[in-house]
Amino acid sequence: MRRPRKVMAQMNVVPYIDVMLVLLVIFMITAPMMKTGVEVNAPEADAKPLTTNNQQEPLIVTVDRSGQYFIEGDTPMSLEQITQFIQTKVLEAAERPVYVKGDGRVEYQYLMQAMVAVQKAGAKKIGLMADPERNP
Repeated sequence: MRRPRKVMAQMNVVPYIDVMLVLLVIFMITAPMMKTGVEVNAPEADAKPLTTNNQQEPLIVTVDRSGQYFIEGDTPMSLEQITQFIQTKVLEAAERPVYVKGDGRVEYQYLMQAMVAVQKAGAKKIGLMADPERNP
């Protein structure tokens, strides 16, 4: 005589683990490709990094060697576009810092124009960025 089998109430999680591992590999491969921006050689400076207790991510205005302006990407923007873009971001978060990062060989005039555009947009915290000084 045969005894009836008991029903098992367990869920097989092996396929879910396989899917999770495949997604992990995909994200590990694509994450470095998501970095966008303009490559500039910022001037070196022997200054201490700023520490802020502000939890808001700063906006970075980049000025390349030829005097073109960029924010969050590799598409050049005019000074008016920068002012409008920052106005919308500053309205969302009033204390959001804005940093201007320029190539080491850019003319000072372009950096000042970028800072004036940021100031006209209503940003209260504006700073300049530099690379840390490399010791030989």
